[in-house]
Parts: sequence; structure tokens; C-alpha cells
Amino acid sequence: MTFSFKFLSGAVLACLLGAPAQAQGLRLPPTAGAASTVTGTATSDFIVAVVNSAPITNAEVQREVLRVQQQYAAQRRSPPELQRLTAETLERLINQKVLLQFAFDTGIKAEDTAVDLATQSIAAQNQLTLAQLYQQVAADGLSAGQFRAQLRDQILLQRLRERDLEPRVRVTDLDIDAYLQAQQNTQDLSKLDINLAQVLIAVPESATGEQVQALQEKARKVLERARAGDDFATLVRDFSDPTAQANGGQLGLRSADRYPDSFVEATRQLAPGEVANLVRSLAGFHILKVVEKVNVGLPAMSVTQSHTRHILLRPSAQLSEAQARARLLDFKKQLQAGQADFAALAREHSQDGSAAQGGDLGWASPGMFVPEFESVMNQLAPGEVSEPLLSRFGLHLVQLLERRQAKLSQAEQRESVRALLREKKLAEAMQTWTQEMRGRAYVELRDAPL
Repeated sequence: MTFSFKFLSGAVLACLLGAPAQAQGLRLPPTAGAASTVTGTATSDFIVAVVNSAPITNAEVQREVLRVQQQYAAQRRSPPELQRLTAETLERLINQKVLLQFAFDTGIKAEDTAVDLATQSIAAQNQLTLAQLYQQVAADGLSAGQFRAQLRDQILLQRLRERDLEPRVRVTDLDIDAYLQAQQNTQDLSKLDINLAQVLIAVPESATGEQVQALQEKARKVLERARAGDDFATLVRDFSDPTAQANGGQLGLRSADRYPDSFVEATRQLAPGEVANLVRSLAGFHILKVVEKVNVGLPAMSVTQSHTRHILLRPSAQLSEAQARARLLDFKKQLQAGQADFAALAREHSQDGSAAQGGDLGWASPGMFVPEFESVMNQLAPGEVSEPLLSRFGLHLVQLLERRQAKLSQAEQRESVRALLREKKLAEAMQTWTQEMRGRAYVELRDAPL
């Protein structure tokens, strides 16, 4: 099992530790004993490098190699060749050791209370009690002390970034303007991803001119209905050629250069939800609707918002966590049986400020709720009620009411670009700074890791 606790963004963490960019946040590595699975045989431990006066052992390298391999496997990607991966891992650990030593030497600390809070957050995000978390850590071969030491290192690195790097990075309005202009002017179709849905009115190769004209007229009528707001999936079902009816006619989000040129040209100026003019191909007449359009170089210009309500119970001396969970499960059972109303239960029992509104939290954009709450919410279908979930605030019973796509305002779009550029600049600054720090350190390479 892998646990995550986000301190650093993926891009910056990649520069700090040299880790693959997809490895976002702190992830609990596998066991030292499990490192033998990397090479196929158990290996003795020994020192592979010394950074100033601090050693890096073979076991440390093997644990990190296995962690990265598991991340690649989870994403169904092939890891680099083992020898290369091991060398990159050692380099990563050296860089980390250099930065941690600098942080310590210049007065940065990670108090036990900060580690405690981080541990509690990881447990909540993974819907575990602290006892269950440490049991899983032990099952993965890591002692509680090793686990807390890794958390402490991540806190130190985060505080180092906040103190020494973030104040240096500035993104100006001119930077944002230049970036937006460059992205809007690009002619590279590989940077544009689109998802189109189609109704295909097939034209047989042997069709006469009169038959083609009749089919074209049929296609025009379907086009009119699509533009009038008729449900597109229904039009696909009723009129599209059977070979083009899968997935409600949707062709899937893909790079624009993987679509026929005629499809791209017909939809180039259209926004999501709009329907193009008829497109004629050898297959027949196509009614095309833009489902989604994403400029790969730009942040999303719209977000998925969720409308939820919840019931919150806070464990206390009078109400244990187990009792709170049992009470919420009983509420869910009543709701499923149609014996209770969610809003009424929330008004009567919820210990959150939203109780007076029947637990209604209104419309929320991504990032507005704590990760453990948002993660569960995102998995719900409209109308569905969750299992009791644990957050830093207590135990929740969550119901998703509905979802919608909300377009970002111009100011929100610019702030998204600002955040994107800031992370990019931070990653570049961290890479340069790490190289400088490495150049000042004493690094001795000993026996190569096995």
C-alpha cells in the first residue's frame, strides 16, 4: 500500500530529489527487506557514498529503487533499465542529503509536533486510524521511527524551499501575457487535444446522386436538431450508422493531429458544446459536436464543480470514533431505506456550521475541501451517499447532489497561468540551486550499489 502526503509540487520535488516528475508528494517507500526483489537475491548492506560526513547505504538505494519501480508499475509505465535507474537513484539521494544537511546547518528544524500533524494527515487521507497506519507501515517493512524520519526530511525540504527559493521567484503580468499569446498563436496541432462526438450518416459507395442528396438532407435535419439542443447521444442512437454508435458517438480525447484534417478544420473555431457544419467524407456525412477541447500548454479554462452536503460528527470524550462511525452508518441505512431525509438528519445531528442549511456546502471547485474529503467526494455519483470518512475535522457522511462545468473568469484563468509559471520557475531555480549546493559539498563514491 502506498501513502501520500503532499508537501512539494511534483515538478519541484523532482528537482529536489531527482525523482520522476509523476511522483507527487511524499510516498511511503517499501521495506528494506523487500529490496531483494530488485535484484532477485538478498544483499548485504554497505556504504555506497558519503556526503560530507553522512553515509548512504546500499539498503537505502534499493528501497528507493523499489519505490520508483512500484510507481511506474502503478501507472502502467515501463521503468528505466535497472542499472540506469540505480545510478539515478543514488544521484537523487546524494542531492537530498546535501540539501538536508544545508537545511540543518542553517537552522531549519522540523519539530515533533509538525511530524505528528503530518502523520495524522496521512492517516486521514488514507482513511486509517494512527494504529492502522503504523500497522501498515510495519507490514511494508518500515519501522515507525523510519517512517517519521522520512516525514521529517520532507518537512525540512519544504521549509527550505519556502525560506530560500520561493522569495526569489516572481511572475509578472508581462510573463502571463507573453505565455498566453504564445499558446494562442501556436499552430502545432499536437498541443491541442480534442474530443469530438459524431453522428455518421453513412453513404454507400454505390449510392446514386439522388440517394446521396436524400442522405445529405437527412444529415441536415439531424444537424438542425443537434444545434437546437436535442440530446446528442440520443441522436447518435437514433440516426448514426451502427459502426459509429459506441460511447455515445464520442471519439475520445486525443491530439488534434490524430483526427482527419477535415474534422479539425470544421471544429477549429468552436467551443465545447458547439456543433460544426456538415463534414463530407468517403464514409458519408458527419455531424460533429465538440465535447472537450484542451490546449496542452494552458491550464484548464473550466473546472468541474461539485454540490455536496454532509453530516459531521466530532469524536470526543462522550463520543468515540467507533461510535460516531456506527451512528453515521445507521444514518446511511435509514437514507437507503427511505426512512429519513438527509437535510433533516444534518440539521438535527451534524456538528458543522452547515447544519442549519441541512448540511449543504454549496458549489465547490477543486481544492476547496481537505484532500481526504475531496478524494471521497470525487468518487461519488450524483445522489450517492458515501461511507463514513475520517478527516482532520471528524467523521463525515457525504452526499453528492450534482456536478457542473464552470468556466473560469479571465482573472481566474490568469491566476492559473501565474501558478503554472511559478511552479515552472521554482523547478528551474531548484535545479540550478541544487547543482550549486552539490558543487560545494564533499561527495565520496565508494562501492557501487547492487
